[in-house]
Amino acid sequence: MTIQSHKKYSSDTNLPPLASGDIAVIGGGVVGCAVARRMALEGASVVLIEKAADILDGASKGNSAILHTGFDAPVGSLEWECVQKGYHEYLEIYKGLNLPLLKTGALVAAWTEEQEAKFTDILKKGSDNGVEDLRLLSRSEVLGLEPNLAQSIRAAISIPREYVMDPWSTPLAYLQQALQNGGQAFFNAEVTGGEFDGSHWRLNTSRGQIKARHVVNCAGLYGDIVDQNVLGHSDFMIKPRKGQFVVFDMAASKLLGSVILPVPTVRTKGIVLFPTIFGNIAVGPTAEDQEGRDDATVDTDNLEALHAQAIEKVPALANIPVTATYAGIRPASGEREYQVIDYPDRNWITLGGIRSTGLTSSLGLAQHVHQLLLQQGIQFETIANPVTPQVPNLAEHLPRDYETPGYGEIVCHCEMVTEREIKAVLEGPLPAGSLAGLKRRTRATMGRCQGFYCSARLAELTKGMFAEPLGVGDADD
Repeated sequence: MTIQSHKKYSSDTNLPPLASGDIAVIGGGVVGCAVARRMALEGASVVLIEKAADILDGASKGNSAILHTGFDAPVGSLEWECVQKGYHEYLEIYKGLNLPLLKTGALVAAWTEEQEAKFTDILKKGSDNGVEDLRLLSRSEVLGLEPNLAQSIRAAISIPREYVMDPWSTPLAYLQQALQNGGQAFFNAEVTGGEFDGSHWRLNTSRGQIKARHVVNCAGLYGDIVDQNVLGHSDFMIKPRKGQFVVFDMAASKLLGSVILPVPTVRTKGIVLFPTIFGNIAVGPTAEDQEGRDDATVDTDNLEALHAQAIEKVPALANIPVTATYAGIRPASGEREYQVIDYPDRNWITLGGIRSTGLTSSLGLAQHVHQLLLQQGIQFETIANPVTPQVPNLAEHLPRDYETPGYGEIVCHCEMVTEREIKAVLEGPLPAGSLAGLKRRTRATMGRCQGFYCSARLAELTKGMFAEPLGVGDADD
């Protein structure tokens, strides 16, 4: 296992030595981490390359964290196939990796006659997609299941096998397993170009060259740019789509047990009201097309609209304070289908336009990449007894670290994050490379005060470790 340190390299001096592997994976989002894991388990030497200081710095950090059944995926599509495979593989592996899972089920809720009229098509699509346990619920049945929903609810479709998962520990576990089975990871290493000699790639990064036989581009919001810079062209274009969220205080958790889905449109799955694995209730995302790929700012008008929609659906939320707001940017492409492009003559695969269902489908996409690489001629020996690391639990419904003696002190009182947890992620096998990474690994600064009270202590514990200074208000991604 090799992990390069999280230093900033501002020039071409003191670059690390040339790294090499069978497969280079560009991008440390959930898809890249899943691909790195799969190929490491298949026996390949894997090098993951990420331009940021930590994983999940792009689209993957802001999502709804739902394990989808794929009931509403385009029938027969690659997305449907990958969601199905990813769903089932996750259920096979999550306990071994100590990943939390909360079975909430989901309800596609109709609040108008027009929305209810679309239920026939939704039920048929679910059946066509092999999700046979969808069930139509009357108004009284819905309110019997979720009594805090607004009385104006008309009906709903129950999807009982949808879950809520940990959106951040999941890819962390994937990459840790890749690393502990022989993989390498380089951070602060932006891919700027490359050359293919007919059998191997030499990728130029801001930290030096990486040599690999095959390349899998999982660069998310920058996937088309990476293709352009390295291949000289891109067969798709990313059209960034911002999704803003509002997170209610943990006191809201008793008000809702199911994920409340809207009737989807052609463009978006719509605004979702959902429990989180961390004990909150959240509402979002919006769907705002924009030019900027890094602009994850939030604005008052959209946040107020989300807040109002949540209260309209669950009136008791009017009495619950908002803990946090955030935005994620999805790598939309203008196409409904995933943009998975195989360039077998150049030993290159691009996974582009992976949005909405990417957290669920990532494991399925990794299986698909493996099959494409087999077609490109790779031959590896699958690891018979792979190392299976366990990530710390951050879920509120399972035992937390502060419940076990010897934790030192409570550093973040809002989220009950311990000194032992902080030190573990700073010194562990895949240390946090940024303050945002520290937050995603521990929940520190996620709570009511958003870092106001714990920032000073966190600054002491992380002194000199990160490039960016810690300040109050830096808690939001």
